[in-house]
Amino acid sequence: MTKKVLVVDDTEAHLQQLKEIVSGAGYQVITASSGKTALQKVASDKPDMVFMDIVMDDLDGYGACREITRTEETRDIPVVFVSTKNQRADRLWAERQGAKALLTKPIDETEILKHLTMYA
Repeated sequence: MTKKVLVVDDTEAHLQQLKEIVSGAGYQVITASSGKTALQKVASDKPDMVFMDIVMDDLDGYGACREITRTEETRDIPVVFVSTKNQRADRLWAERQGAKALLTKPIDETEILKHLTMYA
């Protein structure tokens, strides 16, 4: 059975780039362009993992991750942030929200594939 990966980013170009990398590696890709939509898709589609941007308008990635990792039905779904945020404080905060990692943009295909094999 093909594993499902949810890709969340409010920038269309980044969403497409991540989608191409993940689908090219043989995974089924579900997309969302906001934190709120991501939560709906996590609940309905139960992906095997999530790649998520942090800076988004309606609900940021931190809030969405916190909701995913603290909800009984979804807490085992690994979340990996892919963001322009790259300070030590960002990494610590990402960890405190339950994320497995924080990858920085520009998107590095090798890093995405490495985390796919680790968590999906």
